[in-house]
Amino acid sequence: MGADAVQRLAEPLQWRVNGLQLAGLSWGEPGEKPLLALHGWLDNAASFAFLAPQLKGYHVVALDLTGHGQSDRRSMDASYQIWDDLPEILGVVDALGWDTFDLVGHSRGAIISTLLASAFPERIRHLTLLDAVVPGAVAEGEFPRQMRKALEDKVRLQARANRVFPSLDDAVASRVERGLSPAAARLLVERNLRECPQGLTWTTDPRLHGASAVKLSDGHLQAVLRALDMPTLLLLARQSLGQAEKLAGYAKLHIPRLTLDTVEGGHHFHMEDNVAEVAQRMRDFLSVAAECESS
Repeated sequence: MGADAVQRLAEPLQWRVNGLQLAGLSWGEPGEKPLLALHGWLDNAASFAFLAPQLKGYHVVALDLTGHGQSDRRSMDASYQIWDDLPEILGVVDALGWDTFDLVGHSRGAIISTLLASAFPERIRHLTLLDAVVPGAVAEGEFPRQMRKALEDKVRLQARANRVFPSLDDAVASRVERGLSPAAARLLVERNLRECPQGLTWTTDPRLHGASAVKLSDGHLQAVLRALDMPTLLLLARQSLGQAEKLAGYAKLHIPRLTLDTVEGGHHFHMEDNVAEVAQRMRDFLSVAAECESS
């Protein structure tokens, strides 16, 4: 199915939460099993446009996280640490009327999903993580250096302008150069551009490139993972197997109810040619987990 056809399947959504206008896309019908999808760094809700239509029986809602896609940027005094989106995410699922729901996240969105599920495990029925779990641990002694870097980045990035492109095709090419297929790149780029006097520029907030003021220690990360008492599926990209093996070992050690698997492809495997395999792995996991809960 081509990118244009995939895009037409999605329904645009909007919410007002904590003074921020948030945008998203949905697939499936309200009343079907609810599934929230959180995209990766510098991506947007269209990241799930190939995967979501293949999850039959689910009402999939994907957000543009703040500073991405068509959602608002945070105020100039705010930050983009990985937990900063959690209040708005909770506001959206409350607006949808979802007391409990399934959750899938990719990359940075997977890390945010892990934090959300650890803080509110009673609301997450099943957790699916695509090629990420938690950020790398940073020792407590690094805190002063990390804080300084974040403060310096905040000043520097407030004055930074996003790259300008003369045409949509040029913007798409910039994402293709970073490993995405043309169809996947176009889906993400079209949702992440606005017009400017010189042509087109990203809607993405430049402050997303800044360092986090606080990094979690190994003790923090272990506590987060051990709080995941719901069935959890971790799918890792086979192309980054060296890094994946380390991540898999850490996840197996600390996540109580973990299903671990690898799939062909790169970091955006849920937007690549084998997306049907990714969808099948998710469907199998969700159906088996649901059967175990009902038995």
